[in-house]
Amino acid sequence: MSIEHWWSKLKPSTRAWLIENNGDEVPADVVAEITSAGGPGITDAWWIPPTGPSGPCFPDEAVDWIEAVGNGEAPTRT
Repeated sequence: MSIEHWWSKLKPSTRAWLIENNGDEVPADVVAEITSAGGPGITDAWWIPPTGPSGPCFPDEAVDWIEAVGNGEAPTRT
């Protein structure tokens, strides 16, 4: 399921964290919330594998989508 389908199901605080930390590794509790909202599970190939201890990263398309949302722009479909 693409990001626009599960984004609105995340807690506002989670969406804010993702906007503020866009492109960073995603902690396990945020990954779990994304999965619960209908997003990709941790084993899904959608995720970029972690480069550090925190967790995986979003693919470039999702980073761009979140950046557009954070800037108040209409994001492109992913």
